[in-house]
Amino acid sequence: RVAITAGIPSEDKVKKEEDALADSPEAEDITALIQDFQCTYADSNYIHFSTRDGSAKKNLDYEPVSGVLEFKEGETKKQIRIPILHHEIESRQEEFNVILENPSKETDLGDPSICTVTILDMSNHGTISVDSTRYHSDANPGEISIGVKRSGGSDGAVAISYRTIDATAIGGDSQNDGSDYIKLQGTLWFRHGEAAKTIDLVINPNAHDHSTLIVALQRPLLGATLGEECAMVITICKTEGCRESRDEALLAEIAGNYDDEDKPLKEAYLEQFTSALTMGGEVDEDGEEEEPSIGDLIMHFIALFWKVLFSIVPPRFCGSGYPAFVVSLFFIGVLTAIVEQIASLLGCVWGIKQAVSGITLVALGTSLPDTFASRSAAIHDDSADAAIGNVTGSNSVNVFLGLGLPWLLAVFWKKADQSGPFLVGTFNLEFSVILFVMLALFALLTLILRRVILGGELGGSTVVKFMTGSICLLLWSTYIIVASLKAYGIINIG
Repeated sequence: RVAITAGIPSEDKVKKEEDALADSPEAEDITALIQDFQCTYADSNYIHFSTRDGSAKKNLDYEPVSGVLEFKEGETKKQIRIPILHHEIESRQEEFNVILENPSKETDLGDPSICTVTILDMSNHGTISVDSTRYHSDANPGEISIGVKRSGGSDGAVAISYRTIDATAIGGDSQNDGSDYIKLQGTLWFRHGEAAKTIDLVINPNAHDHSTLIVALQRPLLGATLGEECAMVITICKTEGCRESRDEALLAEIAGNYDDEDKPLKEAYLEQFTSALTMGGEVDEDGEEEEPSIGDLIMHFIALFWKVLFSIVPPRFCGSGYPAFVVSLFFIGVLTAIVEQIASLLGCVWGIKQAVSGITLVALGTSLPDTFASRSAAIHDDSADAAIGNVTGSNSVNVFLGLGLPWLLAVFWKKADQSGPFLVGTFNLEFSVILFVMLALFALLTLILRRVILGGELGGSTVVKFMTGSICLLLWSTYIIVASLKAYGIINIG
């Protein structure tokens, strides 16, 4: 004779099943409750099973099941799968029962014969963030443990991706490649009910003193949300008295340490205008603000009007940032139009032909912001995509939108007032476009050669960087000089 009992799986089996569910992209939508029913040795035994409602109701919270489990000779384990249903009705923790009954003649009903199944409210998956946004290591850092917390709920298995980002510290793949730390990239998993995890970061013995890096959390999975404190700025301190620098303060602000979203809109606007009217000096390496210099005074009063004007832009947290984006775009367009008009008037006063003024003064005035944006992208990004893409994107907007939209509006305007076709004459356009395309192809060839010889479009030794920069400057100078000579009739080509 044998005894059949209702029980739960072993701890190892539960862990494997939970991990399997967590790894599945359908973990939020399909949940199968698995209960093991164990017995000792049997020749051929069977037992009936069925579900019974508790606070959980059949066809609403779960699908009812019933049937017969047959244990053939040598079998010691069977499984019953019960689909758990999802619905939009707000629910609390609920329960139902799985009952074993009516065993075969040669089979005894063991204890327990009833299994209570609890359906957890899985709506509060939690918000994941770092314990602190700043960390200063000691003199012998070795390995650093970065705390990651899950707050506001811990229902279900969730995950979040993480990676390290170079600032002044350089990441590598080993401790012997001259890097400051070993780069990390991966996924951190939280099991149901788990609220804390750690990420272990290895600092190399020869790391540079007072170098910084960022450990960033991103792309939460399976219903979790990303908290505001989603990154930690780590400073490698190998000497006494290591203090926060200006770069660290900036990085900490990027990491989300300054919580502006809780401020009232009126207070945020007041801070913007106060900051625009306040004059401060530079910040030294120790994070202390210096006394403003004469140059700071001059630049403050020159830019005062524009600083106050741009304080009208809504704070970044207002309306999820969309009002700030739209108003900023409007101000940039207005400022670009003003710069273009001033450059044209300046060319007129100096007696410069309009064709030459357009490729020199107007082009410099409207493209210098793109130059500085590309410089920042080249310094801070891991690849050249943002730096080069910024240039090509900006020029595509200038050509397709900057030319196409005004011409389209002019055509419609001429059509509406029936004043005839809209004709735009050219003076030196064909030659300038052909010359520009030829020089642009040479610039692309330079980038291709850098990729083949050096393995990248940016970077390299100091000699290589200055050589590449000199080539680009020479191409621009050649375009300006040849196009200007053609415009003034000094050379006659084409």
